Amino acid sequence: MKDTKRLAYIAILSAVATVLMIFPQFPIIPGADFLKIEFSVIPIMIGYFIFDLKTAYVILLIRSLLKLLINNQGVNTMVGLPMNMLAVGLFVTVFALIAGKSYGGRKFVVGGVCASIAMTIAMVLMNYFYAIPLYAKFAGFDIKQIIGVGKYLLAMVTPFNLVQGLVYTGSLALILGVAKRLPVMEKSPR
Repeated sequence: MKDTKRLAYIAILSAVATVLMIFPQFPIIPGADFLKIEFSVIPIMIGYFIFDLKTAYVILLIRSLLKLLINNQGVNTMVGLPMNMLAVGLFVTVFALIAGKSYGGRKFVVGGVCASIAMTIAMVLMNYFYAIPLYAKFAGFDIKQIIGVGKYLLAMVTPFNLVQGLVYTGSLALILGVAKRLPVMEKSPR
């Protein structure tokens, strides 16, 4: 029964994460409409809090496969999805290692800030070595010629990822503040 319940939670959280990845996206950096925040990390983090880090990774993987199957946008998905998986996976991992399963307080904030910084550094590197060259080659979108790599990384990628990480942390704090009063979070099946 315990495994069935766990699988049901994983299926539901993966489905919710997929919907949150596809639909409510919004840009936050003027001039960079392609950099959009999506909230699929929240169900992934809830999976971590209810179960463990391994479950969070499973939800991340299922969410990503569903995105690929349901909402594949060609080059944008093929380049962006691996980056998104790395960003979300890194955010969840760093948060879990630093904050553990604290529902708030100093550890929670430090975990969120460190996870945001780690995600930002990874995304700057991934953009420089992976995304910029691939978008130039396969999509004809050469950021070097449009605004320059340095300006793009410092004025768009860096603030976007820092703000995104802090929005993730704030949203998670709000949701966990409500959720910790629910029976599922008090007696989570581990």
